[in-house]
Amino acid sequence: MIVPRTRLLTWFALLALPFATLAVALPESAALTGGLAGLFVLLALLDGVMGVGALDGLSVELPKVVRLSKNRPGELELQVVNPSKRQREVRLGLPFPRELASAQEDLTALLPAKAERAKLTWPFQPLKRGSFVLDQCYLECASPLGFWSVRGATPAQCEVRVYPNLLTERKSVAALFLNRGQFGVHALRQVGKGRDFEKLREYVPGDDYGEIHWKATAKRGKPVTKVFQIERTQEVYVIIDASRLSAREAVLSSEFRVPSSASEAESRLGTQNPELKTSVLERYLTAALVLGLAAEQQGDLFGLLTFSDRVQSFVRAKNGKAHYAHCRDSIYTLQPQLVSPDFEELASFLRVRLRRRALVIVLTALDDPLLAEQFERSMELLCRQHLILVNMMQPPGARPLFSAPDVEKVDDVYQRLGGHLLWHRLREMGKSLQHHGVTFNLLDNERLSAQLVTQYLAVKRRQLI
Repeated sequence: MIVPRTRLLTWFALLALPFATLAVALPESAALTGGLAGLFVLLALLDGVMGVGALDGLSVELPKVVRLSKNRPGELELQVVNPSKRQREVRLGLPFPRELASAQEDLTALLPAKAERAKLTWPFQPLKRGSFVLDQCYLECASPLGFWSVRGATPAQCEVRVYPNLLTERKSVAALFLNRGQFGVHALRQVGKGRDFEKLREYVPGDDYGEIHWKATAKRGKPVTKVFQIERTQEVYVIIDASRLSAREAVLSSEFRVPSSASEAESRLGTQNPELKTSVLERYLTAALVLGLAAEQQGDLFGLLTFSDRVQSFVRAKNGKAHYAHCRDSIYTLQPQLVSPDFEELASFLRVRLRRRALVIVLTALDDPLLAEQFERSMELLCRQHLILVNMMQPPGARPLFSAPDVEKVDDVYQRLGGHLLWHRLREMGKSLQHHGVTFNLLDNERLSAQLVTQYLAVKRRQLI
């Protein structure tokens, strides 16, 4: 496509008015002014014809995959291919979706002479987690005389993957990963008797007769005892509820506020709020990835499962950086489904897939009495084989009746009473689950990751799995 530039409109305005005035004032000069005007029009048309091929050979190459974190600034590296190796000015445009905010609507670059490729960087900032595709790039070049702009589009293929932002959890869990002195998570040898065979040694008075290795004793002619070690490689699974229960809104305080650049971008998009609002599912995903880092540091195997009315994804427990990246890739596009969770389907799936005893951490909400009853009934299939921890974000206002003294009017009394009834029902349900060996906890929204890691370390320290 070819469009007029400002230069063409300026020259036309500068010539048309004087020529028209001269033709009216001096009719005998009409032929001369008409000829000059026609010459200008012919020159402009010739410039347009010469500029039609200004974009021939130009193309733009984008990286196949760009990985970023939500609300953290990033850059997109472009390579402009110029086979003619001529110096020329090119204007670039990318169709960024609304979720990828950029301060620059376009980018103008001067391609150097005698260079076939030119590298450019385009800064932007993702505002939402997920996968976004850039499938084309728009180009614009000027004609030889600068009267026209030649515009075109070149195909491109770039996937921008926006992962959960773990940086916002640094204030609550940073000390757990310092590994300095008395602070941080340390993979220490645990005290107690394990079940994994480690080695054989000579019998010492006081050893249990059940630990004597009779075949080795017969072979060596003297008593030999088996030595066991604590199980160091255990399986840890995080079960994330992606149903309608996780689509609720969660409000974070100013300590978790996004950086100023992200706030400015959200303000341009009309999404800025006095408090940073996110979904419950977003908090679950962040906490699950933080727990995966802790399990990796302890040498355990970490796995993930997401479900709604069916099991959506399942990553078997392993360890290593490649496995952690696989877990992150399996959930970064996860969005809440407006359906009720099917806990019976979840229990049947885990019953078949998990043969080895594991620590199963379920992130869900059980404030619905019918769903809570279904969940309790389903856990009877798993509680005998696995250690199950159920965690729920504490609903707003769910606390004992007289724990909040700031009551000013009658409506506050009824609101506190409703919160007390909800808190009491959740507490009764926790006691009922405890009879089946299932631990139920109400966690704080802003300390969710730290409390999950603390639970995991407590299980390791007490050797419950």
